[in-house]
Amino acid sequence: MQVKPFIEQQLTDELAPQYLEVLDESYMHNVPDGAQSHFKVTVVSEAFEGLRLIARHRQVNALVAEALAGPVHALALHTYTPAEWQKRNQTSVDSPACLGGSKLG
Repeated sequence: MQVKPFIEQQLTDELAPQYLEVLDESYMHNVPDGAQSHFKVTVVSEAFEGLRLIARHRQVNALVAEALAGPVHALALHTYTPAEWQKRNQTSVDSPACLGGSKLG
């Protein structure tokens, strides 16, 4: 399974996002090359209107459950309504350094 395209397709099909960014951050962690194990997802969708953060995350997790059951070890989710995204000046959150043995530092 190519994880990034799978996540992008699932979220695009079900959430019709105004903005979607799926980053494979596996290279930042102490995992084998090509592991596809750590991802950060930023998604902006009207589908999140009226939903609490936990409900948004559950919805995304359900949509990508196949990847979570397989190669994905960590999935950082940043879920916004269009108004919330506008308020953030359309900027995503930087990922913190890995505390469990980063390859980068």
